[in-house]
Amino acid sequence: MKSIVIGVAGGSGSGKSTFTNRIKKYFGDDVVVLYHDNYYRSQDGIPFEQRVTVNYDHPDALETDLMVEHLKKLKAGESIECPVYDFAKNTRSSQVLRIDPKPVILVEGILLLADPRVRELLDIKVYVEADADERILRRISRDVEERGRDMKGIINQYLTTVKPMHYLYVEPTRAKADVVINSGKNDIAFDLFVSKISQILREMKQEGLS
Repeated sequence: MKSIVIGVAGGSGSGKSTFTNRIKKYFGDDVVVLYHDNYYRSQDGIPFEQRVTVNYDHPDALETDLMVEHLKKLKAGESIECPVYDFAKNTRSSQVLRIDPKPVILVEGILLLADPRVRELLDIKVYVEADADERILRRISRDVEERGRDMKGIINQYLTTVKPMHYLYVEPTRAKADVVINSGKNDIAFDLFVSKISQILREMKQEGLS
């Protein structure tokens, strides 16, 4: 199976997941999503009190080597066993997620475009941007509702690691993207991607590659 690989990067709370989920919902079973977040390194040997102080916005916090290996396998038509990260416990869970190759592979993560090995595997590189105030508000809402975090911890993490790492490692990757879109709810950008992906899928089916 031949696949097209689309990378979706951008700051925390920029709308990456919104954009990715819209594409996934539109194309259904033709799409599989690989989340860079699931490749955060295990913190099992560290007490929880110390886990919350780890800089999760630095590239070293992620086992990108493993994700690169998995992405190569998916592109080669092989299934993978993807780790699953437990954000409530700040470590990997004991579960793994079987991911099968699909015609469209979406890869999402804040630091996705920071690693040249990942960029080489992407056919289309997307950077989603949003105003800093919007990003922090979305992050607060997500971390409270989905990850069981408290407001004080979210603010402290944002000021000590998220914000400085964004300007140091995330925002510079904007220049590495093929396409920059404003918000994951940008309907014009979404329609253009739907059109492009639909064209690619038609060509793949005509060639008997999917």
